[in-house]
Amino acid sequence: MSAPDTKFTRLPWWRRWFGARSERVAARYLRKQGLRIVAENVQELVGEIDLLAVEGRTLVVVEVRSSASKSFVELAESIDYPKQRRLTKAAMKFLKKRDLLNVAVRYDILLVRWPDDQSEPEIQHFRHAFDAAGDRYQMYE
Repeated sequence: MSAPDTKFTRLPWWRRWFGARSERVAARYLRKQGLRIVAENVQELVGEIDLLAVEGRTLVVVEVRSSASKSFVELAESIDYPKQRRLTKAAMKFLKKRDLLNVAVRYDILLVRWPDDQSEPEIQHFRHAFDAAGDRYQMYE
């Protein structure tokens, strides 16, 4: 197979399909690791949470990043501090709406690579990848 067509990956419908495919793979991977998926694509005004899972008594906020051509390092670096802040804000909104501020929360990152020469994706899972970002969220308000 040849390298991915960069013009094709710029199309919005392709990116949505590719992202949804990667999130399905991520959810299946997390289930195999013993986590229970409780929500997908949670929309809040401040941002979107790709997956919400439960492990024991901890709510796990999962950010999924995927690519056919980028390295794991490039994917991980794309989850910068501003993205971490948006995820933290979205998680806080979700928790407040449901009166769950007393629940332990962990932020995980799941990276999915789809190399052309392999039939299955490569996955890297970073548990507790970062703490709640932003000084307002170190303790809930």
